[in-house]
Amino acid sequence: MYFWPVAGIYLHIPFCKQQCTYCDFHFSTTFEAYREEMVNSIARELVSRVSYLEDKPIETIYFGGGTPSILRKDEIAKLLETINSTFQVNPNAEISLEANPDDISVDSLKEWKELGINRLSIGLQSFKEDDLRWMNRAHTVDEAQNCVRLAQSEGFDNLTVDLIYGLPNLTLEEWRNHVRTVIDFDVPHISAYCLTVEEKTVLHKLVKTGKIDSVSDDTQGEQFLELLKMLEAKEYQQYEISNFSKPGFESKHNGNYWKGKWYLGVGPSAHSFNGTSRRWNIANNRRYLKAIEEETTCSETEELSVENQFNERILIGLRTILGVNLNELEAVSTPPKVFYDKMGSFIESNWMIRQNSAISLTKEGRLRADYIASELFI
Repeated sequence: MYFWPVAGIYLHIPFCKQQCTYCDFHFSTTFEAYREEMVNSIARELVSRVSYLEDKPIETIYFGGGTPSILRKDEIAKLLETINSTFQVNPNAEISLEANPDDISVDSLKEWKELGINRLSIGLQSFKEDDLRWMNRAHTVDEAQNCVRLAQSEGFDNLTVDLIYGLPNLTLEEWRNHVRTVIDFDVPHISAYCLTVEEKTVLHKLVKTGKIDSVSDDTQGEQFLELLKMLEAKEYQQYEISNFSKPGFESKHNGNYWKGKWYLGVGPSAHSFNGTSRRWNIANNRRYLKAIEEETTCSETEELSVENQFNERILIGLRTILGVNLNELEAVSTPPKVFYDKMGSFIESNWMIRQNSAISLTKEGRLRADYIASELFI
């Protein structure tokens, strides 16, 4: 398996301002009492794991998870200073910050610019007030629209916004309006995610008890295909199943993940990958802080078998426009005959195409990406 000689750092910031309806957070929603302790602990973890990336240059830094936009300027500065003094950071590294619309102001935007944040990810989710209230979002539709224009006016050209489709009671025409609104912003990158019902979440309980109707696969598929049609007409390229960009504005951080590059995750719940193993941190905040303070293990590790590496290359590769390079796949393990038989069947069904040594999914195939990948696993 081939790995690129660059890496990324992902900082999972476990501070959140609200409980989401569609996913249960694994951390407290109150943070003022221990925010300094948490930031210091994340900085300490960064230093303690300097050897994990084996001196690979850092190409991307990503502030995500929870609500990183509520960090103060000095807190973000501390984490960036720790990274720069501990790792070899590319001067042109992509530095991203996830931001809630209600945290965006002229002052905050200027501070982020001064700190070197050069990519902003705004979680708009929806332009329907009922949906925002149902998801327990802190912002309004007006705030969602205003913050994008404000970010653009303050010089954030590398900007991405998030939308969610497949929501209960979301009609096709309402979804079209959401997509049109984002297109009118002329942002260079759009991420669109389908609402999924995960077990042990609030949403799962509401669906199970009949308080909310589940959304059919056909409805979700219809909204997904409409999204593709509308964005392609405006020259957005779907370079990954959920991500669309104008040329040159693909997410380097997420792109590295899909290409199998190494990354270091720090903070509660953060995951890391170094080519042959995965590592994930304790999700519980207090247990994480205690482990850092006592300098004990704050994570678990899984060594990836040859089968795991093969299957992961299939799973993440098929999500991208580049697809899966069969030569690289065969370098991991020689696929069995049934692999090629199923691959041929998917090509005949027009769910997959093969170009030279690469296989990738068609539009229809992307609706069945997880199923197709699982069928090709060894």
